Amino acid sequence: MRVLLADAGDDRDFRIGEGLPPSARSLLTRLGVLPRVLGGDHRVSPGTLAWWGSEHAHANDFLFQLQGHGLQLNRIRFDATLREAAREAGAALLSARVRLENTDSPFRLTAGTETIEAEWLIDATGRSAGLARALGAERTRHDGLVAFYGLIRSDAGTDRDGRTMVEATEGGWWYSVLLPAGERLLVFLTDADLADRTALLEGQGLWRALPAAPNLHALCTRHGYLPTGRVLGADAGSAALTPAAGAHWLAVGDSAAAFDPLSSKGISNALYSGIKGAEAILAASAGDGGAMARYADHVADIHRVYRDHLAQFYGMERRWSDAPFWRRRQRTRMNQGDCI
Repeated sequence: MRVLLADAGDDRDFRIGEGLPPSARSLLTRLGVLPRVLGGDHRVSPGTLAWWGSEHAHANDFLFQLQGHGLQLNRIRFDATLREAAREAGAALLSARVRLENTDSPFRLTAGTETIEAEWLIDATGRSAGLARALGAERTRHDGLVAFYGLIRSDAGTDRDGRTMVEATEGGWWYSVLLPAGERLLVFLTDADLADRTALLEGQGLWRALPAAPNLHALCTRHGYLPTGRVLGADAGSAALTPAAGAHWLAVGDSAAAFDPLSSKGISNALYSGIKGAEAILAASAGDGGAMARYADHVADIHRVYRDHLAQFYGMERRWSDAPFWRRRQRTRMNQGDCI
């Protein structure tokens, strides 16, 4: 295949989506990039520490998993590594946003002043799924989860804990990770209609809300952290595209299926669906008329099983069953159980 990778990029020096679970190693190995990822500017993640369902912490140590440790990524460096690997494999890279001009193969797209024609189209535009929706696919949101995130920094140099810290609270849940550059990422997740966006996004609003998570607050206070930079918001809910593939096109990554950060599936799904999507296109090009439909069904099955597992995990937290955030997820669990 002659491949064009159109990537508009941006000028951000930080991107959220930093956790690479141990299970992703096999995918990076298949793509031939594991050694260069392990040799990059990333921090080893030895596991998770969660205050979930109890005031007592529960530790999950990656040491006891066959795949080894995970990574807290420098996402800018990680993404650049994958782009460079694609270029070395023969893909042409174009730094531009594309606009779809027609909805049949060969597709015609414009990128700035350039016109592009392609027999096959892969939508990797993220949660917007802009190309796939222009081709008639529908995106279904299963919840209203949003993330508010910012960086905190300490000059003390005493924090060495590379685990992902997760803490449930009445209004949602928090997580924090120590990033390769030494900052700590702080993230609060709640439903969009429950969030005081103005308070959280203005100034030190996220930092002022942190005492609601007493264990994370104590950690940050102990090491002398203070907020740096501005707080940003992002969609973090579960969503899926129907269908995830059609005549001469398919969607991968968050475009095809988006996952709650609690599952740590975002990057792994992007890698896996990219591989499976490529296989589907090659099979269809060789005359397999059912390849695209099987890919779409596979994506739908993955997301359905994931939602069931997610509901079970949220169901483990019963301390605030009457609070709106948790009541909604308890109801989802019961509804899914009824269907089963």
